[in-house]
Amino acid sequence: MSDSRQLKTWVSNDTKQRFVSVARCQGVSESRLLRRLVELMLQTTNPAAGALDPRVNLARTTRLMMRLRPDDQGLLRARAAERGMAPATYVSVLTRAHLRSLSPLPREELLALKRTTAELGIMGRNLNQIARAANRGRAAALGQDDVRAMLRVAEGLRDHFKALLTANAKSWEVGHAEASH
Repeated sequence: MSDSRQLKTWVSNDTKQRFVSVARCQGVSESRLLRRLVELMLQTTNPAAGALDPRVNLARTTRLMMRLRPDDQGLLRARAAERGMAPATYVSVLTRAHLRSLSPLPREELLALKRTTAELGIMGRNLNQIARAANRGRAAALGQDDVRAMLRVAEGLRDHFKALLTANAKSWEVGHAEASH
C-alpha cells in the first residue's frame, strides 16, 4: 500500500466510543470499518453531481442500515421467527414484496404447500382408480360414506389452503395497529 493516503476526522467522544463498539461487533479494526464506509459511500455516489448514481451496479453484499424503534424491533423479530426467517431476510423479502407488489410465500410455507399438494394428487389418483373399478363392476368395499368422508377431507384441505394463502397475503400488507403511534 505504498500509494495509500491517510484520511482523518474529529468526532465527539461518544461517537468515537460507539464507532469502536460497532467495529468490535463486526470483528474488524476501526480503520477497516472506516475504509468500508468510505468505499461504500464512493460506490454509491456520483462525485460530480454529489448525489446517488442509479447506474452504479452495487455488489450483492451491499448492506442497507436502518434504525428501528425498540418496539418495532421486537415485532420484527417475532414476525421473522413466525416464518422461520432471520429478521434481515424478512425485511428484505418484505421490501421486495412491497416494491414489486408481490405477496411472498416464504420457502418453508411454500414447501409445505407443495408436499400437501403432492399428497392431494396421490389421493385424487387413488379415487380415480376406485371410480374406474366401480364403473367396471368391480366395486371395492368402499361405501358412499367413505367417499363422502374423502370428499370432506379434500374440501377441507382446499378451504385450508385458500385461507392460508389469503392470510399470507394479508400478513404482508398489515402490521400491528397497536404498535403504531
